[in-house]
Amino acid sequence: MNPSIAIVGRPNVGKSRLFNRLAGKRISIVHDRPGVTRDVVVADSLEGYVLMDTGGIGMIPEMTPAEIQDATEDQAQFAIQAADLLLFVVDGRVGPLPLDQTLAQKFRKMGKKPVLVVNKMDDPEDTYAFEEFKKLGFPRQIGVSAEHGNGIGNLTDLFQEVLPSPTLPSSQPDSLRTRIAFIGRPNVGKSSLCNRLLDMKRLIVSDVPGTTRETVELDLDYLADGSEEPWKFRLFDTAGLKRRKRVDTSLDYFSAVRTKNAIEETEVVFLVLDAREGVTKQDKLLAGHVLDAGKALAILVNKWDLALEGFRKDPLPGYEDEKAFRKAYLESVRKEFVFLPDSPISFVSAQSGYAMQDFLQVAKDLDARMEKSISTSALNKLIGDMFEHRPPAKVKGKRFKIFYAVQVEKRPFRIKLFCNREHKLDEPYRRYLEKGIQKKFGLSGCPLKFSLAGKEARYQEERKSA
Repeated sequence: MNPSIAIVGRPNVGKSRLFNRLAGKRISIVHDRPGVTRDVVVADSLEGYVLMDTGGIGMIPEMTPAEIQDATEDQAQFAIQAADLLLFVVDGRVGPLPLDQTLAQKFRKMGKKPVLVVNKMDDPEDTYAFEEFKKLGFPRQIGVSAEHGNGIGNLTDLFQEVLPSPTLPSSQPDSLRTRIAFIGRPNVGKSSLCNRLLDMKRLIVSDVPGTTRETVELDLDYLADGSEEPWKFRLFDTAGLKRRKRVDTSLDYFSAVRTKNAIEETEVVFLVLDAREGVTKQDKLLAGHVLDAGKALAILVNKWDLALEGFRKDPLPGYEDEKAFRKAYLESVRKEFVFLPDSPISFVSAQSGYAMQDFLQVAKDLDARMEKSISTSALNKLIGDMFEHRPPAKVKGKRFKIFYAVQVEKRPFRIKLFCNREHKLDEPYRRYLEKGIQKKFGLSGCPLKFSLAGKEARYQEERKSA
């Protein structure tokens, strides 16, 4: 493990902006509202050190609910204890506050000797309150501007002086891990699922909707029953996505952007539902976005234990037993998601751990499925059979025809269709072809895209292959 650096301090001193500056890219959400960062966000610095961005310590009740603040400080405590070096960030424009004094004493009691980073010194000609912070008693004190980059070189030089040089990547290359994103509405249990898999309280879990605001990446090595080698994953826990009409703050907007970026970066996406609430319009919109991004998609019905508990207390008429209830529930979800490519549906419980290994197997299967190559001859035979079974409707006396089809891409699957009228493939017939191809070649859960080319493109293609 490479040397690690934790960035700590009271709320709104610029910790996340400094984190992003050292990482060389925008990872943590930067916002003027205090208390935006809650979970510990981890990334590599440009030099290879492991950076940990933490939530503000000492938030007042008006900033965030008490239970979330307690969990945020627990997360910060974890980072402080794990880090090889602390960066204690303070606000150079405001000067020392009582909470800064309190934190300084806390770090001393823990045996920590942090580097005092006086941030927000945006004007190189102005010393701001830099000298006032010397009374905190830390010998290593550096002034920086995380926003403009002033003093960052001095800070990174200090890393090399006090820490061993990084030797290896802090995490395995993405090519060795299946990247999984958990998405869904607020409070459906995404963080709880990640915590259950990790078997530790690594992410903040609360009944307060919107607890997770950042996208948090975590590596998981899972030793499945009967397996000699661990399954290697990278988990992306994302913020709950609200309906667009309810995205009423810039913070909501940036959280949504981070979630959509996570979808783009992963191979497999799990859309998490609350079993007690079923499928909502927002869930359908999220599923559509995943398919548009060309990612493999599976459905996780979380809190299934609570749904069964409710059924046992008050059985619904028409269902003989729990098995019949589950079957009907599954059929209902399939009906709501009729537009999906026969995506796998798993019933799980983050609270009890029910069926957790099953859906990790689904993730492995989906990832492997996205690598399939479709035989050109088998593809064209299938399309011919489908046309014969159900020809397209005539439009103004002419029928849409496909002369030739070939797979041209993976991840997502893209099929090029050489046809007579490239703009005349209507949506119902497109879905008919998609479903048939996905069923024939075992591509359930994998999105399929068509690229259409007219007669001239077909002629040019034939000339190239001649």
